[in-house]
Amino acid sequence: MDLSVGRILIARDLISARVAEVGRQLSADLERLMGEADDSARIVMVPILTGAIVFAADLIRHLPQKMSIRPVTISSYPGAATTSQGVNIRGELPTDLRGSHVIIVDDILDSGRTLGLLRRMIAAQDPASLRIAVLLRKHKVAGRDEEVRADYACFDIGDEFVVGYGLDYDGYFRNLPEVRAMVEVTSEQRGA
Repeated sequence: MDLSVGRILIARDLISARVAEVGRQLSADLERLMGEADDSARIVMVPILTGAIVFAADLIRHLPQKMSIRPVTISSYPGAATTSQGVNIRGELPTDLRGSHVIIVDDILDSGRTLGLLRRMIAAQDPASLRIAVLLRKHKVAGRDEEVRADYACFDIGDEFVVGYGLDYDGYFRNLPEVRAMVEVTSEQRGA
């Protein structure tokens, strides 16, 4: 068995409209938080690379607030894996988040391991607030490995392996402008 790009699950115009809507909601929430904060409070976006790069880039275009971006690199789907292989932090995490309003941005909430670990590590730094924004929230029949709540989720999807709009399979397909489901293809279907 091999995987191939399948049907469009979420079209690019629908993604664009929903990201704008979530951006407006997040911006309004940040305005309320900043109104309650002292002058030293700051906003820090923490996108998880590489999957969240496209979503984060589009999302920040809808956030007029002054903020810094502190990306982290975490891998849980190495190579051609279609299920989480555990969380592997590659690189350093921001360590100066005390008192900041932190937004973790990820491409997909699946097993909950990556977001759960990062949420705990950032929460230990005592931020003023901590929110999670995801492009996709996967609903599994059997539940998650770790229960993580996304404050902002653009789309809920079933338990399918997806690519596009930053999500990849074996390092490919991040550049697709829409989200597509991957399908299994046998060697007979490939004509081998």
